[in-house]
Amino acid sequence: MKVTFLGHACFLVEANNTKLLFDPYISPNPLAQTVDIDAVKADYIFLSHGHYDHVADVERIYHNHPATIYCQP
Repeated sequence: MKVTFLGHACFLVEANNTKLLFDPYISPNPLAQTVDIDAVKADYIFLSHGHYDHVADVERIYHNHPATIYCQP
């Protein structure tokens, strides 16, 4: 298993050839400026809640590399 911290509350977990992305807030985060948002790939995207600093990049990542999204209603 590999866990990569992408800034704020965003983590990419890779295990058994599956990529799990949690709370994608990357492009507006000044601490994540070195992360290429268009290269981020995930099989599943998990959103803990709907605040901007947890969902800012979900659409962009999904449109570049479609994934299954899990979130609260």
